[in-house]
Amino acid sequence: MRPALTGGRAAGRRRLALALAALPLGMALTACGGASRADGTGGVGGHTDGKGSLTLNVGDQKGGSEAMLRAAGELDDLPYKIKWSTFTSGPPLLEAVNAGAVDVGAVGNTPPVFAGAAHSKIKVIAGSHSRSDGEAILVKKDSPLKSPAELKGKSIAVAQGSSANYQLVASLKAAGLSPKDVTLNYLQPADALAAFTRGKVDAWAVWDPYTSQALDQSGARILTTGQGLVNGLSFQVAAPAALDDRAKAGALKDYTARLRRAQDWVFKHPADWAKAWAKATGLPEEVALDAVKRTRGTAVPVAVDKAAIASEQRIVDAFAALKLIPRSFDFGELVDPRFNGGLPPSGTAPRTYGKAH
Repeated sequence: MRPALTGGRAAGRRRLALALAALPLGMALTACGGASRADGTGGVGGHTDGKGSLTLNVGDQKGGSEAMLRAAGELDDLPYKIKWSTFTSGPPLLEAVNAGAVDVGAVGNTPPVFAGAAHSKIKVIAGSHSRSDGEAILVKKDSPLKSPAELKGKSIAVAQGSSANYQLVASLKAAGLSPKDVTLNYLQPADALAAFTRGKVDAWAVWDPYTSQALDQSGARILTTGQGLVNGLSFQVAAPAALDDRAKAGALKDYTARLRRAQDWVFKHPADWAKAWAKATGLPEEVALDAVKRTRGTAVPVAVDKAAIASEQRIVDAFAALKLIPRSFDFGELVDPRFNGGLPPSGTAPRTYGKAH
């Protein structure tokens, strides 16, 4: 049974747990699970923006693409309709893409690896490159652990199939360890928070905004980050049938352009976006702003080029070698490069607000 908490400390942790439960499990990228609806796509039907006879079905996560586009004014004068469906995480979103229930959606660098290994019908059509300071392994402030090498024999909470899953694998490898040297607890962030807070796990591998929130409200400190270890990429993933439809392909081109402009707006208006993001997710504004400056606002749109494919292939090979996915495959087979034109290389440095927060 969970020990009783008293006073403001208990109330603060309850608020944190509620906020985490409400947040998307795949902000830069994603975990498993999530509520399903009757059609089995795992999404919750939302409202529709725009006008016209064409409808683009977009998979989203709370506080994700819709919130960013709306805050940046990019949903104004939309010449086609966008019907939004909200998912708790990347894997069920990609299941919906595979099923043709969703035309496009945003995920992190690892969910396409798991989807591709499962022979899903998906195409990666756009990318962005962010700083990886928010991809972190957290421990409690009073933890005796001082380096990743000391994780040997310890228990770690992580969302399976998430970007944090790969960041953990990479951090362990850099420390001379493998997942077999630790006890992995596959937990979604809300459950991971409870385990972390109660001391049921020794560490928590997670991503922003959960990193910022745990540092601010849950007595956490960073043991290590993904900076220099992970590629910092995230993707727009589309259904092949939508790409084969001339009208929808045109809408997808316009949609990805709007996302790029919105990301530019976020970088230039971090406080405005943090306020909008906080309203959409229930995050405290100061936590949202920390996450924007640490990770979310640093994204730069990039081409899904040969270097990006090679970087993703290393993730495929790493998970296949560890038997965390059922097979290896050529990541390049998932990529449709038609929207790469004019975009900078995938290795283009992310934006920065100065010293990482």
